[in-house]
Amino acid sequence: MNKNRVVITGYGLTTAIGHTPQEVWHSLVQGKIGIKALTRFDASQTSASNVGEIRDFPFNRYFANQNKERYDLSTWYALYAANAALEHSGLGQISAEDQERTGVYLSTTVGGLKEFQDEIIAMDDHGLDAVKPTFLSKALYNMPALNVAAALGAKGSSKCIATACSSSNDAIGQAFRDIKYGNLDIILAGGAEAPITEIGLGGFDALTAVSRTKDPSRSSIPFDKDRNGFVMGEGAGLLVLESLDHAQKRGAKIFAEIIGYGSNCDAYHLTSPSPNGIGAKKALQLALREADLSPDQVDYINAHGTSTPANDLAESQAIVSLFGRQLPVSSTKSFTGHLQGATGAVEAIITIEALRHNYLPMTAGTKKLDPDVEANIILGQGQEADVTYALSNTFGFGGDNAVLAFKKWQD
Repeated sequence: MNKNRVVITGYGLTTAIGHTPQEVWHSLVQGKIGIKALTRFDASQTSASNVGEIRDFPFNRYFANQNKERYDLSTWYALYAANAALEHSGLGQISAEDQERTGVYLSTTVGGLKEFQDEIIAMDDHGLDAVKPTFLSKALYNMPALNVAAALGAKGSSKCIATACSSSNDAIGQAFRDIKYGNLDIILAGGAEAPITEIGLGGFDALTAVSRTKDPSRSSIPFDKDRNGFVMGEGAGLLVLESLDHAQKRGAKIFAEIIGYGSNCDAYHLTSPSPNGIGAKKALQLALREADLSPDQVDYINAHGTSTPANDLAESQAIVSLFGRQLPVSSTKSFTGHLQGATGAVEAIITIEALRHNYLPMTAGTKKLDPDVEANIILGQGQEADVTYALSNTFGFGGDNAVLAFKKWQD
């Protein structure tokens, strides 16, 4: 069977540190974190008072004169990232001849959580008749993907993938495979998330999974000895994946090549990783195998690095056991917070930018490295490096693991 090479020809995102790849990259290089005190609702209700909140969403860039109540916030984020990605790719609109060969694989972890919260409160206060007829059309998990597909005229496969924090890496990975094996030519893949709600933050707070540190600059501190939980973020990231043949025929600018994907499950525990990072290591090995890479060829890993005690240690153990102690590693959740179902897509974009700029972003906020963390964590400031191959890790609740392998594009 002939296998297609798969390339990235565009991407778009919205995060707490910027709404374009250029803005996000500038924030990473300048050390400008997006984690601040919660403003979305009364912060006194939770001990987890710092979040990676989007406060200046550029709604009018693509949606001027549209009714903001039409969609849940996660769908607006997805539509923004999709429009930006298509613009970045030079596709503009999907052509009539490409519509049947174009898909949308868009992940989420909590979907329209705010809609569920608000309608349950309304029903509890006023009865079933208070539930709005628009409730399910805004709340269901597949709505961001379907609305993006409808807006763009993408008539190929539409998928919503929900594997907790690994969701958008799995979406990108499945898109990679479907193009690789000839099922589709173009796929917009990634994730969108708007979890900063009372029930969303309260649920993770009840699990003691989120940071309760009051200082925003020390809330998300992956691999630090004082880390005590993740910081919730929000936003979206979408990448345009194309077969190399299709991209070259239309004269597209190519930003990177995706060459491998590893996905597995710990089958171990609801919130804790498997001992010594065994599951994470296997996912890394699977990605390397498909990419036909040896560990010593990898130049950088964008770590999952959530700032939780068990997960950071397990990830470090997995990395060190496979790559040794010299490979540069950083976690950019220290800038954005944890975007859950969108985190893999945003970090995939950051990883591609690292390949393009030959620059590795630092892990912001982390000052006192955990002595048990033996991986080579980039601290203090980013570093210039010759980067050809890079991995981007995601490891989710329930033991869902997904790793992507990227190669610098060289004409």
